[in-house]
Formats: sequence, structure tokens, C-alpha cells
Amino acid sequence: MRFMILVKATKDSEAGVMPPEEMFQAMADYHEQLAKAGVLLDANGLQPSSKAWRIKYSGDKRTVIDGPFTETKELVAGYTIIQVKSREEAMEWVRRFPNPHLTEGEIEVRQIYELDDFGDSPAIERFREMERAGQK
Repeated sequence: MRFMILVKATKDSEAGVMPPEEMFQAMADYHEQLAKAGVLLDANGLQPSSKAWRIKYSGDKRTVIDGPFTETKELVAGYTIIQVKSREEAMEWVRRFPNPHLTEGEIEVRQIYELDDFGDSPAIERFREMERAGQK
């Protein structure tokens, strides 16, 4: 089972303010523990939405919308992806996640779909072939 831990953006992260060294140290310690346990798949911070863009769809039409985006409560500042055996194991790891906001804040955890969660179909089989070839 794979889970994504989402760190929500703040006004500071959207302004490009870097966290203090103590936060980097706490995150490094935590991610090192994940890596040693063999459950860390990926982790990164994301640059502010001022450097981002969105694609808005209207039928077949696509419109590019440049950042920044004003609703920071809906933005993600970083993520960690772990692979564990159960939801309970994921909870154990997430409870140890350092508070990225230093004061009040929250993180969100969402399970990632696995191909086995979908029914059999030619399209799903194409995804399985890409996964086997390392092209996911």
C-alpha cells in the first residue's frame, strides 16, 4: 500500500521563505528513518505557486492559468510517499511526521490507487505493461 503525505502550503511557503535549520534537521531525521525502514519512495518540497501553472479544461479546450494562486489553504508545499503493508503502519509513521508549520497546522494523508484497485481492461493492462517496463 502506498500513501502520500501532503504538507499544506502557508503564507510563508508561498512567499518562498525557507524553514529554519531545525525543521530541515527534523525532516532529515524523519526521512532517514523512513529510508532505513525501506518504506520511503519519494519526498520533496514544492516551489511556490507563483512559479506554477494550471490547465483549465472546458470540453476539448485547454487554458493555461499562471500562478500565484491565492487560496493557500488549497495548495501543497511538499509531499512524502511511503509504501507500507497496512493503513495502520502508515498511521504509525505519519504520527511521527515533524510539524512542518512549527505551530498550528495540519498535513493530509491519502492512499494512492494501485492498479489492482481497478477492474481488468485493455487500458489497465497497458498501465501494467508500463509498470513492468519501469515507465510508470
